[in-house]
Amino acid sequence: MTAERRPPQPPEELVAGHTENVEPTGEAARPVRVLIVDDDAMVRQGLEMMLRAFDEIEVVGAVSDGTEVAAAVNSYRPEVVLMDIRMPGMDGLTATADLRRRRDAPEVLVLTTFDTDEHVRRAMQVGASGFLLKHEPPADIARAICRAAAGEPMFTPSVLRQVMGLAAGGAEDPVRRRARAALAQLTPSERNVAELIAEGFANQEIGGRLLMSTPTVKAYVTRIFAKLDLTNRVQVAALVLQAR
Repeated sequence: MTAERRPPQPPEELVAGHTENVEPTGEAARPVRVLIVDDDAMVRQGLEMMLRAFDEIEVVGAVSDGTEVAAAVNSYRPEVVLMDIRMPGMDGLTATADLRRRRDAPEVLVLTTFDTDEHVRRAMQVGASGFLLKHEPPADIARAICRAAAGEPMFTPSVLRQVMGLAAGGAEDPVRRRARAALAQLTPSERNVAELIAEGFANQEIGGRLLMSTPTVKAYVTRIFAKLDLTNRVQVAALVLQAR
């Protein structure tokens, strides 16, 4: 019988080789199991070496193409997959879409050197938990992994600014109207939570701003998903940004 899985707690700050949790629990947190998917062997090795510097992360495997992802997930049971976009057999966004259809699918963080508008849009559409650039600082990548595993996906600030720019400058009136109609289903408190999700805040941060407990924020997030027929925070953020 396997032990009950305990969700990892995302740290407030991460530095290589050392982390400190915001609310110590009295027991060591289990490392987040990570699968790396990238067609460049040097990138795979570099990411693995970088992530091994963080006690909160355990790299359980690495593969070179989207066609290998399903089998690797079955074998390694990762909680988070770091997914490259451009690969020769199956691209990372297609692999992400296939993976997210699975029951108990791991979270997927798209990690790439490309940050074009279309890549950002597609990453959100296929259910990625976040979109990271390979030149982001290692601590930011590690923090994103921990937050995704804890159910609080994120974009790095540079990508979030780009997404907000896309929504502000490119949303057509019908798109904005549909988004606003969808958000009209939410109560004022739910709408406040959704707005802060779109700003990239974690549940604990949202609770601090709205004077709610973290469990209360989590309950609101669950209700928002149900009312809007969405599956993750990235999709909520996109909808809020389209409505602006």
